[in-house]
Amino acid sequence: MKSYRHPSETPIYSLTMLLLVGVVVVSALPTICLMPLLVGGFILLSYWMSQTHHKQLLSQAHRITPESAPQLAAMTQECIDRLRPGAVEFYVMPQQVLNAYTFGFSQPNVVVLYSPILQVMDADELRFVIGHELGHVAFGHTWLNTLLGGMAGVPVSFGAAIVLTLAFRWWNRACEYSADRAGLLASRSLNKSISALAQLAVGDIKTQDELARAMRVIEQQEEGTASGLTELLSTHPLILKRINELRTWAATDEYRRLSQKK
Repeated sequence: MKSYRHPSETPIYSLTMLLLVGVVVVSALPTICLMPLLVGGFILLSYWMSQTHHKQLLSQAHRITPESAPQLAAMTQECIDRLRPGAVEFYVMPQQVLNAYTFGFSQPNVVVLYSPILQVMDADELRFVIGHELGHVAFGHTWLNTLLGGMAGVPVSFGAAIVLTLAFRWWNRACEYSADRAGLLASRSLNKSISALAQLAVGDIKTQDELARAMRVIEQQEEGTASGLTELLSTHPLILKRINELRTWAATDEYRRLSQKK
């Protein structure tokens, strides 16, 4: 199932790693002997931060279980069965944010759904969001994001820091395309996957007319040079680009083959 990784992700990741190593070697020669200690320290810090966040989550969010939310638990299990990401726990966070995210430096990884998503999205749209987050887990984005983000904090020059930040976010954007493919495989509905992405951008959408209006709003927001510069600094691609990537992939034999698997 991992064959659905977006083709740009691996080369961008390799380039990011080469840039990271190269910049550190060139810019941090005085501390190069300390690199093993720095890397080990970042790994330990990442693990500690993940565990701390998990404990905080337990005091604020509600874990999804067959006992607490039978229908939602069944849906999450269905998505897990389709994508096979490994051990994952799901939580609902009662905050007025239309979003979801995943974290974890080791298994089980955690997927957090903010409660408004459950109110505004239908089942197939929700499957896309869940599948998207599970895609991050399945491809190792979750722990790599934590580790690379920490290593990017190695003391370097200002110019080198900019290069590393831009490269890291370039890789982040490639990861989103791969995760979107996982979302489509979980939802198995291109239209619902598109409407889920549109809702994350502009809010609640109930009808095709509302979706069409939302797409026009997104086009107005994302057209022009300024949007391209904004994307360059962002961890996520523009919504229109993500939608177009999904449309392109949904028309391939690879998608049809993978979507037919149980």
